[in-house]
Amino acid sequence: MQGKAHYALLFAVPRVDRGERINVGVLLYSPAAEFLAAAINVDTERLRALDSNADVELIQAALNFIQMVCAGDPAAGPAATRSARARFGWLTAPRSTVVQPGAVHGGITAKPEVELDRLMDRVVR
Repeated sequence: MQGKAHYALLFAVPRVDRGERINVGVLLYSPAAEFLAAAINVDTERLRALDSNADVELIQAALNFIQMVCAGDPAAGPAATRSARARFGWLTAPRSTVVQPGAVHGGITAKPEVELDRLMDRVVR
């Protein structure tokens, strides 16, 4: 059954002061399917092209944390214990860090897992 879905890109911003960024992931939330997940793919070569001193481990750790929050993993802290809708809202709130969410976009999908993979192929990989 098709239902609404919301997604946002995730950007790595190795030097926040410069504002340069690359796409490193997608967050997808489908209320009807009770689905919230983040798919991640960090191209370290592209990242280092923006900043040869980029802290790849820090960026990867931030992205791993986002995946933990999506999964509702208690090890991610209080944010992970909230509803999927609240977690998506928290994860897509603007921030000034080395990993930043983009604008939220809407759509319709019957298979959120397939849509997440399609979005990754289209905008990240």
